[in-house]
Amino acid sequence: MIEVMPAIMPHSFADLAERAGRVADKVPCVQIDVMDGRFVPSVDWPYTSESAQKEFAELVQGERSLPFAEKLGYEVDLMVFEPERVVADWVATGVGRVIVHIESSEYLAAARVSVRVAAEKCGRPVEFGLALNTTTDNAALDPYLAHVDFVQFMGIEKIGYQGQPFDERVLGKIRDLREKRPGVIISVDGGVNFVSAPRLIEAGANRLVSGSAIFESNDITAAVRKLQHA
Repeated sequence: MIEVMPAIMPHSFADLAERAGRVADKVPCVQIDVMDGRFVPSVDWPYTSESAQKEFAELVQGERSLPFAEKLGYEVDLMVFEPERVVADWVATGVGRVIVHIESSEYLAAARVSVRVAAEKCGRPVEFGLALNTTTDNAALDPYLAHVDFVQFMGIEKIGYQGQPFDERVLGKIRDLREKRPGVIISVDGGVNFVSAPRLIEAGANRLVSGSAIFESNDITAAVRKLQHA
């Protein structure tokens, strides 16, 4: 079955908790979109203030937990510059998947190693994924595909904003990778809605990440099921 994950761009830790609470009994996993204002123009938690940084430090140190962690898994999409500097901290918060963007760093191998070492330290598996913009050629993935757990294609050109129009180019990128690597897990984030979802699945996507289509729905459970069975 297609995995559907609600995307949360939290304004604050309280906002993360509120949104996670709305889906905690409806999906197994959510994606936290993290933006530092450097890799993308937008900024969200935990880069919004000193108090937000303190909240994040408390998560890293185990003084607080991610909301509804007893029933909800998390992946984090790090739309940040030089993610290798922070991936280990995110593993320490309890996330089960870490995504870094191939355009965000020259040291992607270091990010992968940091995730693996941090996961071993925590005593649990953590998946490592690479994200790719619609304007970046799939060939950029070639040096890394043997060492990643999944690939996330961005379905919009202007990343870091929810509600952006679907970028048709992602369909060809999915088909190309699916043909070359039949067994790879392909996730799509951005522009995922009830119209684009069937096309993404037909092209070869395994996971769909959606913010607006889920959280703006009057019935979140029905919205998730509709995306799953698109």
